[in-house]
Amino acid sequence: MKQRTVWDAQLYDQKHAFVAEYGKGLIEWLAPKPGERILDLGCGTGHLADEIAQAGCEVVGMDASAEMVEQARRAFPELHFEVGDAADFSFTEPFDAIFSNATLHWVLDYQAAIACMYRHLKPGGRLVLEMGGAGNIEQIIRQLRTELQNRGYRAQSELQLWFFPGIGTYTSALEAAGFQVEIAQHYDRPTQLQSSAHGVEDWLSMFAGAFFEGVPEGKAAEIRAQVQAAARPHLFRDGHWYADYKRLRVMAVKPLRVDKD
Repeated sequence: MKQRTVWDAQLYDQKHAFVAEYGKGLIEWLAPKPGERILDLGCGTGHLADEIAQAGCEVVGMDASAEMVEQARRAFPELHFEVGDAADFSFTEPFDAIFSNATLHWVLDYQAAIACMYRHLKPGGRLVLEMGGAGNIEQIIRQLRTELQNRGYRAQSELQLWFFPGIGTYTSALEAAGFQVEIAQHYDRPTQLQSSAHGVEDWLSMFAGAFFEGVPEGKAAEIRAQVQAAARPHLFRDGHWYADYKRLRVMAVKPLRVDKD
């Protein structure tokens, strides 16, 4: 069961701005330099691409969502944005760096994505990424699958929408493609959601809509409410909802030359 995620770009900016806010720390790892050509892979609505461009870089933003790219073009008309597939993209000029925040866990064909990124970097170019890691949003998704299964939506309950790898899985794939991994971290990052009344329900509406394909909206709303109620003992504290995020952050480089036996 394969679904295309349709993004509400305005809702994304209004209630889920934490995605871009946390991504600003990743820009410190990137350390963009004036004159560099950088690809923001999975640019969303363009806020981090704009941050990188302010360092004097030529930035290309790419996202699979036409809705996100349209909003990015409106917000930052001086930057270049394209709709594209992270596992199958093509540019004529290579990049000094590829930056990707909260995107690559949406790409199930991760080996194809890694090969594409490697191919589009200059020798000596760097890859800086953060994505969901092993165990990411486990509480929310386990309960969502249970609720869907209990209500007879078996196909929806079995949907595989994300790829949340451990360090070993992802760094091994990077190395197999030719990358040299310099830093890799897997860490817990409980993430406060905006609404104290509907935090988990809003998160499900934004990021897990594909699970509700074929589910009448009234039933979908009931399921989201039940998931939130079941998650309350684990994810609600001090008057706020927190998503149980676990992140994988990696810096890797494409070697200046490849030694051959």
